Amino acid sequence: MSQASTDARTVEERHDLAHVPLAPPSRTSGVLEVFRRRFLLRLLVRREIQARYAGTAFGLLWSYINPFTRFVTFYVVFGLLLGRGLGIQNFAIHLFAGMVLVNYFTESVTAGTRSLLSNRGVITKMAMPREMFPVASMLVSLWHAIPQLIILVVACVATGIWGGGPLWVPDVVGMAAALLGFVLVMVYGTAFGLMFSCINVLFRDFQRIVQTFINMIPFSVPMMYPYWISYDRFGGGIWHEIYISNPVAEAVQLIQRGFWYPTCDGPCAMMPNEAGTGSVPAPEFADHLYTRGFVMLAVGLVLLVVGQWVFARLEKSITERL
Repeated sequence: MSQASTDARTVEERHDLAHVPLAPPSRTSGVLEVFRRRFLLRLLVRREIQARYAGTAFGLLWSYINPFTRFVTFYVVFGLLLGRGLGIQNFAIHLFAGMVLVNYFTESVTAGTRSLLSNRGVITKMAMPREMFPVASMLVSLWHAIPQLIILVVACVATGIWGGGPLWVPDVVGMAAALLGFVLVMVYGTAFGLMFSCINVLFRDFQRIVQTFINMIPFSVPMMYPYWISYDRFGGGIWHEIYISNPVAEAVQLIQRGFWYPTCDGPCAMMPNEAGTGSVPAPEFADHLYTRGFVMLAVGLVLLVVGQWVFARLEKSITERL
C-alpha cells in the first residue's frame, strides 16, 4: 500500500465519528469547562455589563459616581461629624474598605442566585455549560468592585497627604492579605451562586430568602464597628469564634489590613480601659488572621466542589422548570 493511500485512510479514520459515544450537547465537566470556553464567558460578562448601563447617559461612569458619593457620605458623617467613631482612626477608610468586599460578596450571591432565571432564553436555545451563568455573574460583580477599589486607593493616598497622617504606602504583606480577601469572596460567591441558582429555579421564593440573609451581612462583619467590639462583648469565647469564622468577616479584615491599617498613626483602634477612666490600644484584627484566611480558603474550595455537585444533580430538571 502506497504512502498516499495510507495517509488518506488515516484521515478518513480521524473524521469517522461512528466510534465516538453519543453525549448530550450540554454535557460538561463543570466549572472547569466554563474556563475552557473563555471566549463565550467573556461574551456573557460583556453582555451583562452593557445591559446594566444600556440607555444611560453616563454609562460605566456610574460605577465610579455611586461609590464616590458613598465614600464622601461616610467621610462627612463618620470622619467629621462623629469624630473618630468608637476610637478608630480614619473610620471612613475602615468602613469603605470593608464595604468593597461586602458589596462584592452580596452582589455575587444575589446575581448568581438569579442567573439561571435571568438567562432562561439563552439556556433553552443554546447547548452550553449552565455553570457559566453563575460564574459570569461573579465576574461581573468583580468588574463593579474595581471602581470601588480605585476610589479606596485614592482615599488612602489623600488621607496621608491632606489628613495629617502617615503617607499611605502599600506593603507586600498587606497587599497579599487584600488579595486573599478578594479570592475568598470569589470562591465563596461562586460556590453559593452555583448551589443557589439551581435551587432558585426549583423554588422561586428562594431568592427572597437569600436576600433576607444577605441584608444581615453588613452587620455581621467588623465594618461599621471595630473588631474589638465583638471581642469585648463575647469575651473571646465560643460566640466570638463563631463570629470570626464568618468568611466575609475574615475577608473584610484582610482588606482592612491592606488599606486601612497603613493609614494609621500609632494604634489604629482604642478601647476603654477596665476602670473606664481612659483608653488603651485595642486589637485591630483577630488573632492568626492569615492562618484563618488560608484555612477558610481551603474550606471554600471544598464548598465549591460541593456546589458543583449540587448543581450537577439539579441541573437535569432546570430546562423543564424554566
